Amino acid sequence: MQTLMAAALYFALVFAAGMLLGPIRALWIEPKTGAAIAVLSEAPFMLAVMLWAARWVPQTAGITSNVSSLLLMGVIALVFQQIADFLLSVRLRGITAKQQLAYFGTKAGLVYAILLILFAIMPLIANLAL
Repeated sequence: MQTLMAAALYFALVFAAGMLLGPIRALWIEPKTGAAIAVLSEAPFMLAVMLWAARWVPQTAGITSNVSSLLLMGVIALVFQQIADFLLSVRLRGITAKQQLAYFGTKAGLVYAILLILFAIMPLIANLAL
Protein backbone atom coordinates (compact mmCIF):
# COMPACT_ATOMS: atom_id res chain seq x y z
CA MET A 1 0.00 0.00 0.00
CA GLN A 2 2.90 2.34 0.79
CA THR A 3 4.36 1.83 -2.69
CA LEU A 4 0.98 2.36 -4.34
CA MET A 5 0.48 5.65 -2.52
CA ALA A 6 4.02 6.73 -3.41
CA ALA A 7 3.34 5.89 -7.06
CA ALA A 8 0.13 7.92 -7.02
CA LEU A 9 1.89 10.93 -5.50
CA TYR A 10 4.84 10.66 -7.91
CA PHE A 11 2.43 10.44 -10.84
CA ALA A 12 0.37 13.39 -9.59
CA LEU A 13 3.38 15.68 -9.12
CA VAL A 14 4.94 14.93 -12.50
CA PHE A 15 1.60 14.92 -14.32
CA ALA A 16 0.72 18.30 -12.82
CA ALA A 17 3.99 19.71 -14.14
CA GLY A 18 3.19 18.26 -17.56
CA MET A 19 -0.27 19.82 -17.46
CA LEU A 20 1.32 23.21 -16.77
CA LEU A 21 4.08 22.90 -19.36
CA GLY A 22 2.07 21.07 -22.04
CA PRO A 23 -0.02 24.05 -23.18
CA ILE A 24 3.10 26.24 -23.38
CA ARG A 25 4.78 23.60 -25.53
CA ALA A 26 1.76 22.86 -27.71
CA LEU A 27 0.40 26.37 -28.17
CA TRP A 28 3.50 28.58 -28.21
CA ILE A 29 6.64 26.58 -28.93
CA GLU A 30 5.42 23.85 -31.29
CA PRO A 31 3.89 26.16 -33.94
CA LYS A 32 7.21 28.04 -34.18
CA THR A 33 9.69 25.16 -33.96
CA GLY A 34 7.87 21.94 -34.77
CA ALA A 35 6.88 19.09 -32.50
CA ALA A 36 10.30 17.49 -31.98
CA ILE A 37 12.05 20.72 -30.95
CA ALA A 38 9.10 21.64 -28.74
CA VAL A 39 9.25 18.31 -26.89
CA LEU A 40 13.03 18.60 -26.58
CA SER A 41 12.57 22.12 -25.15
CA GLU A 42 10.16 20.84 -22.53
CA ALA A 43 12.22 17.74 -21.66
CA PRO A 44 14.78 19.34 -19.30
CA PHE A 45 12.02 20.85 -17.19
CA MET A 46 10.15 17.57 -17.03
CA LEU A 47 13.35 15.70 -16.16
CA ALA A 48 14.01 18.14 -13.33
CA VAL A 49 10.52 17.62 -11.93
CA MET A 50 10.88 13.84 -12.29
CA LEU A 51 14.21 13.87 -10.48
CA TRP A 52 12.90 16.03 -7.66
CA ALA A 53 9.69 14.01 -7.24
CA ALA A 54 11.55 10.69 -7.58
CA ARG A 55 13.78 11.69 -4.65
CA TRP A 56 11.21 13.44 -2.47
CA VAL A 57 8.32 10.96 -2.68
CA PRO A 58 10.28 7.81 -1.67
CA GLN A 59 11.96 9.72 1.18
CA THR A 60 8.54 10.81 2.39
CA ALA A 61 7.17 7.26 2.03
CA GLY A 62 10.26 5.67 3.57
CA ILE A 63 11.10 3.39 0.65
CA THR A 64 14.42 4.88 -0.54
CA SER A 65 16.46 1.75 0.13
CA ASN A 66 14.04 -0.81 -1.28
CA VAL A 67 14.97 -1.44 -4.93
CA SER A 68 11.85 -3.43 -5.80
CA SER A 69 9.55 -0.81 -4.22
CA LEU A 70 11.31 2.01 -6.08
CA LEU A 71 10.98 0.23 -9.42
CA LEU A 72 7.39 -0.77 -8.71
CA MET A 73 6.59 2.82 -7.74
CA GLY A 74 7.85 4.04 -11.11
CA VAL A 75 6.06 1.37 -13.12
CA ILE A 76 2.75 1.93 -11.35
CA ALA A 77 3.14 5.70 -11.81
CA LEU A 78 3.74 5.07 -15.53
CA VAL A 79 0.52 3.02 -15.72
CA PHE A 80 -1.37 5.88 -14.04
CA GLN A 81 0.26 8.34 -16.44
CA GLN A 82 -0.64 6.36 -19.53
CA ILE A 83 -4.25 5.96 -18.42
CA ALA A 84 -4.54 9.69 -17.69
CA ASP A 85 -2.79 10.62 -20.93
CA PHE A 86 -5.08 8.38 -22.96
CA LEU A 87 -8.25 9.64 -21.29
CA LEU A 88 -7.27 13.29 -21.61
CA SER A 89 -6.21 12.87 -25.23
CA VAL A 90 -9.50 11.24 -26.13
CA ARG A 91 -11.66 13.68 -24.16
CA LEU A 92 -9.85 16.99 -24.65
CA ARG A 93 -8.09 16.59 -27.98
CA GLY A 94 -10.26 14.01 -29.74
CA ILE A 95 -7.28 11.77 -30.46
CA THR A 96 -7.96 8.07 -30.98
CA ALA A 97 -5.88 5.27 -29.48
CA LYS A 98 -4.52 4.51 -32.94
CA GLN A 99 -3.40 8.12 -33.41
CA GLN A 100 -1.82 8.10 -29.97
CA LEU A 101 0.18 4.98 -30.78
CA ALA A 102 1.19 6.40 -34.17
CA TYR A 103 2.67 9.43 -32.38
CA PHE A 104 5.40 7.19 -30.96
CA GLY A 105 6.62 6.67 -34.54
CA THR A 106 7.51 10.36 -34.89
CA LYS A 107 10.66 12.15 -33.70
CA ALA A 108 8.66 13.93 -31.00
CA GLY A 109 7.07 10.63 -30.03
CA LEU A 110 10.49 9.00 -29.67
CA VAL A 111 11.61 11.75 -27.30
CA TYR A 112 8.35 11.32 -25.39
CA ALA A 113 8.86 7.55 -25.20
CA ILE A 114 12.35 8.06 -23.78
CA LEU A 115 10.92 10.45 -21.19
CA LEU A 116 8.29 7.85 -20.24
CA ILE A 117 10.97 5.20 -19.73
CA LEU A 118 12.98 7.63 -17.61
CA PHE A 119 9.82 8.47 -15.65
CA ALA A 120 9.35 4.80 -14.81
CA ILE A 121 12.94 4.18 -13.70
CA MET A 122 13.72 7.60 -12.17
CA PRO A 123 12.75 6.60 -8.61
CA LEU A 124 15.33 3.83 -8.78
CA ILE A 125 18.00 5.98 -10.46
CA ALA A 126 17.47 8.98 -8.17
CA ASN A 127 17.63 6.95 -4.98
CA LEU A 128 20.50 4.66 -5.87
CA ALA A 129 22.67 7.74 -6.22
CA LEU A 130 21.92 8.83 -2.64
